[in-house]
Amino acid sequence: MQPGGAVVVSGLQSRVGSEGSVLHNVSGDCSMKAAKTMSHAALLCSMLLFVSGVFAQDKSVAPGINQPFLDRPFEAWADSFHKEGREVFDKRNEIVAASQLKPGMTVADIGAGTGLFSRLFSNAVGAGGKVYAVDVTKPFVDATMANLRKEGFVNITGVVNSPKDVPLPAASVDLCFLSDVYHHFEYPQAMLRAMLAALKPGGTLVIVEFDRIEGVSSPRILEHVRQDQATLIREAESEGFRLIEEKRFMKQNYFLRFAKP
Repeated sequence: MQPGGAVVVSGLQSRVGSEGSVLHNVSGDCSMKAAKTMSHAALLCSMLLFVSGVFAQDKSVAPGINQPFLDRPFEAWADSFHKEGREVFDKRNEIVAASQLKPGMTVADIGAGTGLFSRLFSNAVGAGGKVYAVDVTKPFVDATMANLRKEGFVNITGVVNSPKDVPLPAASVDLCFLSDVYHHFEYPQAMLRAMLAALKPGGTLVIVEFDRIEGVSSPRILEHVRQDQATLIREAESEGFRLIEEKRFMKQNYFLRFAKP
């Protein structure tokens, strides 16, 4: 495969004798015909896989899942996200500690929402570090950044992303972080590729996600969250991430840490 999606099939060469004459025989002709048939079949399969991959990437796996964030006022979401009883809020300090942040790091808080973890990351990386508060919902980014400026946070930058991209410089981030966000990705494979590109070599991806288990999880989780843990890991690894750690210190969520090679 060459840039632009062009498929190049190397041509079959005839055997040439010591005096330059082409050597033909029945078995040689049959072998050449069989090889050509196999090459054509391989080319057709490659083209079909390429086309199906393109269509798969263009189809949302969760259409409309983020619309509710536009239907309710920002303040209402802030109240529901920052309250006791929400597991990731109650365990926020443990989650930050498990993410293994260091002063001076650059963090991308993907799906930052109302900025719960952006604030904590800002304190953890210090004045020499940087936090990108990334969200697909522009009103959230605008309102969150206005609040953060009032609160005195100066090392946080708001970023509005698309459902298929994270507009950050290549190889610029030490940690990409998702908290109850992965199931909101309409195009998870595209987002995984975008995060991989934004990470520095050896950078990490932390995913905190609802534990979806048939017959165990609540009806809301079963209806709202499309993927279980095994599916999430498989999708991340298919895009080049390597699972390096799993932690279980929550009842409704699991904690996964991946590395970029």
